[in-house]
Amino acid sequence: MSIWIDSVRGKKVAELLYNCFIMNNIFGKIIMPEDDIPNGVDKGSLEHILFITLTVSIDYQRDASSLWLSSRKTFEDEETRYLFDPKLIYETTLKKIIEDMQKYGLSQKPRKDANIWRTIGVTFYKKWNNNPFNFLQDCNWDASLILERLRNDKHFYSGKWLLDYPYLRGPKIAPLWLRMLRDNVGVTHLKNLEKVPIPVDIHIARATLTTGVVRGRFKGKLEELFEIIRKAWFESVKGLYVEGREIISIDLDEPLWNLSRYGCTMRNKTNGDCPLYSKCELKEFCVKGIVKIEKGFVELET
Repeated sequence: MSIWIDSVRGKKVAELLYNCFIMNNIFGKIIMPEDDIPNGVDKGSLEHILFITLTVSIDYQRDASSLWLSSRKTFEDEETRYLFDPKLIYETTLKKIIEDMQKYGLSQKPRKDANIWRTIGVTFYKKWNNNPFNFLQDCNWDASLILERLRNDKHFYSGKWLLDYPYLRGPKIAPLWLRMLRDNVGVTHLKNLEKVPIPVDIHIARATLTTGVVRGRFKGKLEELFEIIRKAWFESVKGLYVEGREIISIDLDEPLWNLSRYGCTMRNKTNGDCPLYSKCELKEFCVKGIVKIEKGFVELET
């Protein structure tokens, strides 16, 4: 592996990308899959945070658009809405939860997803009086402490210790949850968000590589690059202000996701040619060479 971070380039990419995003100039896209709230739910309400929290907990190896659409349909159906109420989750058998999570395709791995969903729901019922806001308050709204508690909090069940927040605690989903709490739910008083790493998935990785912020030669599992990608954006946003506002790493989650989803996925994997090059606001940073990501593996030569 011979790869490196170009943080000078990264700072330029970050500033341009963030400005384009707030001006709705990334291929005209700005709406994220999680932005649409189920009918009858008020932004920032308890129902809203439960909808966001439980849905994002199974946002792994999934198409985000289909996941959030399935979750909204599940919420809007009176027969399956109980899946977003921790007390009712606790009172419902795992068998029924498995069945009902499949009604609109909310789960793709029926038993695994249902176990994640039920465990997190029961945690909020038993420990936090049905309310994730109580957990956040107990963490003093401190993002660093929230991440630590998500990773480490456990409960004793059937003779063994089990994690309170399976998958919600993960290196991608935990930062993603915090970003959604701020941007979607409207929790504006979270502290130390500048210490939260960018939630890296295939789109964040692809956009980071195609803009040349991380480049070089590499063949292997994509996840082996995740840590250097997190580091790249921490370094790139240091001291960066846009319109008087300090930019932090998670501010680039949505812009990078949009750039990849609606742009970089179209690029030729072997020579870097892109049919959308002339329309792309980031074209001056589009690197030539191989950026090939398939089935969790990456080939990089830039």
